[in-house]
Order: sequence, then C-alpha cells, then structure tokens
Amino acid sequence: MDLPVSFNEIWFLLIGVLLTGYACLDGFDLGVGSLHLLTKSDRDRRIFLNAIGPVWDGNEVWLVVGGGALFAAFPKVYASVFSGFYIAFMLFLLALISRAASIEFRSKEPMGWWRQLWDIVFSLSSILASILLGVALGNLAWGIPLTAEGDFAIGFLGLLHPYSLLVGLTTLALFMLHGNIYLLVKTEGDLQTEVRRWFPSVMIFFLICFVVTTLMTLAKVPRMTALIREYPVLGIFSILNLLAIVNLVREVYRERFAQAFFSSCMTIVTLLILFALGTYPNFVYSAGSPEYSLTIFNASSSDKTLTVMLVIVAITLPFVLAYTAYVHWVFRGKVRMEPIGK
Repeated sequence: MDLPVSFNEIWFLLIGVLLTGYACLDGFDLGVGSLHLLTKSDRDRRIFLNAIGPVWDGNEVWLVVGGGALFAAFPKVYASVFSGFYIAFMLFLLALISRAASIEFRSKEPMGWWRQLWDIVFSLSSILASILLGVALGNLAWGIPLTAEGDFAIGFLGLLHPYSLLVGLTTLALFMLHGNIYLLVKTEGDLQTEVRRWFPSVMIFFLICFVVTTLMTLAKVPRMTALIREYPVLGIFSILNLLAIVNLVREVYRERFAQAFFSSCMTIVTLLILFALGTYPNFVYSAGSPEYSLTIFNASSSDKTLTVMLVIVAITLPFVLAYTAYVHWVFRGKVRMEPIGK
C-alpha cells in the first residue's frame, strides 16, 4: 500500500517539528538573555536567571535531536550545511557555551564587577545566538551558491548580506518578544510591572522587523511564496500567523499572560511553517544553479534507513516530550527570591 506522502516528506516534517520545538523553547531563553541588561537590579537579574534556570539546558536538547535527525535522514544536507556554515556554527556554539558559563559562574563570587561581567556575557551571547540562527534561515531562504558536489561556493562574509542580516534581526526581535512574555508569566509585583513596560517597545521592534522582512521577501524572494500561490488554501497559515500576533497583543493588554505566551508560541510555529512551505522541497536552494539544490529527495538516506530511524524516533520522541512537559510542569508558577537566594 502506497503512503499518501513519502518517507522523505515525513522526515522533512519531523525535522521541522524538532527545530520548531527548539525555537519555541530555547527561543524564550534567548529572549530573556537579550533583555537581561534592561533591568539594573542584581536581585531582578537573578530572578531572570532563575526563571530559565531549570529548563534552559533541557530546551537545547531539541536542537541536538534535530541535528541528529538531519544527520541520519539527510546526510548530504548535514555535510553541506555544517561545513558551509562552519564559522557561523562555531560562533553559535561559542555563544551557547558562554551563556551556560554565565549562568553557572555569575553567583560564584560576591563582587559586583564579577556579576556585571557575566551579565554582559550572558546578554551579548544570547543576542549573538539569536542573530546567527536568523542569518542561517535567511541564507536558506535567499539561496546559497552550491557546487555540483553540494559544497558552498561562498565564504562566511558572503553569508552576511542585507537579507540574511534582516532575518537575523527579525529573529532577535521575535525571541525578545517571546522572552518578554515569558517573563510576564514568571514574575510578579514591581518586577512584572517593569517587564510589562517593556512590552510596547519590544512589540514595535518586532512589528517593524516583521513587516520589512515580509515585504522584502515578497519583492526579492518570490520563490518563498510560490507554493502558496499554487495552492491558495495554504494561505491559511499566513492568516493564522497574523491572528496569533494580534491575539498576543490582546492577551497581554488583558493581562492573560499564559494565553499570550501560547499565542507567541503559535507565532513562531506558523512562521516556521511558512518558511518550510517556501523552501519545500529544498533544504538548500542553489542560487544561480537550481539543478545543484539539495532537496529532500536527492540528499536523503536510503528508504530502509529512513524506515528504521522512523521507528526509533517513534519510540524515543515521546520520552523527550514527556521530559519537557514534566520539567515545565514541576517548575511552573512565579519565580521568587528566598532569603537564602544569591
């Protein structure tokens, strides 16, 4: 019996789910870090770190699983992307390591300058990681010159063109918005009031980036909307994306922050669905030589490998979901500083 979709398409969807899970979960971590320096009180900054402390490392598991899935299902894409983005990925890993070191080292010494130093490292590394993720997505949307062997025919600086940097800035704004709403969920009292005052500025920053990126995509990268033009019913995801953004603002002003956070997650989900629709069936579109593009069909593992790995994922993924849900359930509620807190 033939499946309505191929194993290649199932794995394309699965990797998208894993990376979307990472964006929703680690996105608010990166957003909290990007906003970290906006509050000056040492106590408030400690609360920010405590808000993400129990979950940030578990959230990053989704990126590791997504990378592993890409390696297993589409090894040619893995080899091409990880080698072509080598410098960018090393900078991204450096940013993630710096964030982890900041969280661990900040409270090891009582000196004010020591904590200030790690606060700066934590915030800057969060900003850098967010922008680099967006730059990678921007290049995949724009297209990258590939050789016949699937290698990037461009250097690191060539990846930093205006469109990719714009997508990077938009990703930063989106994560800042996501993190802002997460802090509204986790804080209370005067600190929540202060975080609430940031929301209009963060929202405006995101909307400006979002509108400019959308217009530039429509004007300069029409390929990203080709599938929706061919199948107009897929435009429902654009409508859902706009509704999620509108509802996000509505729920914040009604002070229903948990619902606002859900809408923020849906904003990320629908944006990544639109990104996937724009790139399908390509993983890496070869600018200038489309015949060299790496697609879900010419860069995949064998059907047997895809089948075996799908069984493994079907067994293991529920454990990842259960662990993530359990941790967030255990550490639900407001973050408070106890007298023994540092």
